[in-house]
Amino acid sequence: MKISVVVPVHNEEDNIESLIAEISAALKPSYPFEMIFIDDGSSDSTLAKLQTARQKHPQLRILHHQSSCGQSRAIHSGVSAAQYPWIATLDGDGQNDPADIPNLVEAQQQYDNPESLWMLAGFRHKRNDSGWRRFSSRFANSIRQKILRDNTPDTGCGLKLFLRDKFLQLPYFDHIHRFLPAMILAAGGQVISVKVNHRSRRHGQSKYGTLDRLMAGIVDLLGVVWLNKRHSLPVITEVTRG
Repeated sequence: MKISVVVPVHNEEDNIESLIAEISAALKPSYPFEMIFIDDGSSDSTLAKLQTARQKHPQLRILHHQSSCGQSRAIHSGVSAAQYPWIATLDGDGQNDPADIPNLVEAQQQYDNPESLWMLAGFRHKRNDSGWRRFSSRFANSIRQKILRDNTPDTGCGLKLFLRDKFLQLPYFDHIHRFLPAMILAAGGQVISVKVNHRSRRHGQSKYGTLDRLMAGIVDLLGVVWLNKRHSLPVITEVTRG
C-alpha cells in the first residue's frame, strides 16, 4: 500500500518535529509514503520548522495557506495534492499516534471485502483529555449516531485511513472531516472503526472551545442530514443487447 500522510497544522511549532520523526519511523520500514503537512496560516514558527525538517526528511512536502482556512480545508488541500491512492490523516498536535497507521493498514487488508472498504476510522477508546471533554465528546457522538446512523463511535478522531479518489468525490463543506463516515456510507462505501492510541497534548493548546465546537456541530449535523436526504445511489447496469 502506498500512503500519503496528510497533517493539517496551525501554530504547532513545538509538536511538528517529533511528529514528523514518528511518522517516518512508523512507515519507512514497510511502505512507500509521503508526508504532506499543510501550514494553515500559522503565526508562529511552524512553517520555518517544517522547512528545516524537510532537509532531513525527503518524503516531507509542505503546503502553505497564507491565512487560516480551517482544518477541513487544510485536509482537502493536502488530499488534492497527494500522489498516492490511500490517505492517512493525523492531527498536528501529536495526540494521534503514528504507530497506529500500520494497524489501520493491516485491518484494511484483513477485511472480508476490501474493495468495498473505503475508510477506516480511528476510535480513541481511552482518551487522554479532561473529564468535561470526554463527556461532551461522548454526548455529541451519541447524538450524531442516533441521527446519522453511521455506526462510528468516534468521528472526531483525526486518525483515519481512506481512499483518495472516494474522498475527492464527496461534496465539500467546512467541518466535513467530522462527518466523513456518514458521507462515505451515503456514497456507497463501507467504514469500520479501529481502536487506536490517544496521547495527551505535550505542547500548545486546543484550537477549539467546547461551546464553539457544539454550535458548529449542530449546524453541520443538520447540513449532513439535508445532503443525505437529497442523495440517491443508483444501481447501474449497461445494456449491451437489443
